[in-house]
Amino acid sequence: MTATDENPLGLLPELLLAGAAVAGLLLGSWLPRRRQYTVAVLSALACLAAATAAVVAAPGPAATAFGGAYALDPLTTTVRLVLCGATLLVTALSLGPLRGHPRESEYHVLVLLTATGSLLLAGAQDVLLIAAAYLLASIPGYALAGFAKDGPGTEAALKFYVLGALGGVVLLTGTTLLYAATGTTAHPEIARAQAAPAALLTAGTLGVLGGLLVKAGAVPGHFWLPDTVRGSAPPVAALLTTLPKAGALTALFRLGAVPLAGSAVPWPALLATLAAASMTLGNLAALLQRDVRRLLAYSAISQVGYLLMPVAVAGRTALAQPAFLYYVAAYALTNLGAFAVVCALPRATTTDTWRGLVRHRPLLAGSLAVCLLGLVGTPPTAVFLGKLEAFAAAFDAGYGWLAVLAAANTLVSLFYYLRWLAPAFTPGPAPPTGNADRLARGTAHTAAAASLALGVAAGPVLALLTGPAAH
Repeated sequence: MTATDENPLGLLPELLLAGAAVAGLLLGSWLPRRRQYTVAVLSALACLAAATAAVVAAPGPAATAFGGAYALDPLTTTVRLVLCGATLLVTALSLGPLRGHPRESEYHVLVLLTATGSLLLAGAQDVLLIAAAYLLASIPGYALAGFAKDGPGTEAALKFYVLGALGGVVLLTGTTLLYAATGTTAHPEIARAQAAPAALLTAGTLGVLGGLLVKAGAVPGHFWLPDTVRGSAPPVAALLTTLPKAGALTALFRLGAVPLAGSAVPWPALLATLAAASMTLGNLAALLQRDVRRLLAYSAISQVGYLLMPVAVAGRTALAQPAFLYYVAAYALTNLGAFAVVCALPRATTTDTWRGLVRHRPLLAGSLAVCLLGLVGTPPTAVFLGKLEAFAAAFDAGYGWLAVLAAANTLVSLFYYLRWLAPAFTPGPAPPTGNADRLARGTAHTAAAASLALGVAAGPVLALLTGPAAH
């Protein structure tokens, strides 16, 4: 049992983001419209401060806070850094489209609240805290999806809300059943509740898993993702396919590593099956897409399948934790880079409209190639090493069939990514630029370069991700 620390400063990164959200809401009430961008600056500073606080706290031993409900360990530290960096990139992508918007400050407040909820999901070691964090990560996202108040955005928000609310109800029902079965909602105590009624315990666990799978966008909770990504603004789509997904998958990893590890029910086999279904459905559906945002949405579903591989074997092999954490960081960078390219050319909505990009925007074409081939898993990008580590973890835990299927799916994914890249690297007239966003182009270049740098520095980074998790 690790030490328990009731010091609120253990949650300093989360408190910084939440405090910035409150301060941003107050500032937005007083600032004139032309200076609402001050809230975006505040958001960026809060992300940098939260990341710094996470780094400062990282060398300490694995511990828990607030009665064991919140973990302070390498899982939490890594996801804190990933989510703070991702929130910073989303804020940069949003500055251009939101500049001068009458609700600009509210937008950045909603982004900060979504990031806070995602962070709490990642560190939660109590099912009741998972339920609260789920709501905090979800409700601001509903507002963001419909922020433009147009037809597609309203439809996106409605579908996201209906399925998100259903996931929340399922999660709360599972939490109630687990408490009824074990008398506790804490992960370690649930794991030790050997005398609990098996049927009640199984039903409660299925409810919790079902809610988190909806938030992660995995099969069978993936239905909201394509239409929500297509209907919402590109920066919002980038956020929804990155921040809540990372938090929910980390919560699933903690469940697999502690409460589910010693269970008689074959939970790893169930998660492995869902991983296989997610990557296969996502890749096959993406083959049919011409709209670049829907293509990236189905790509996000397939990537959840790969990320579920180390989740499925959590607690069964020491390779699972570093593989999962590295892949989460690699996916966040690469996915945000791809969406940043979309944000840079908002009027190029289908794959055919990207023809001639390499001639007129060579750096942007290079960033697109790095990010799309990175999502395939092409060396030396970070996702390549992430997939390699995930495959190794699956093999080490006795799930070789899953690794073979994932390799076959990776080959399938190459076709639809190349269908987007081929026109971009074919000579032709300039693609429709609309109000081309320089900041979005810079964000795309930064994310692509960071993906390559993380891939090159994989050895030292993986060594930092192998510390013990708090129990």
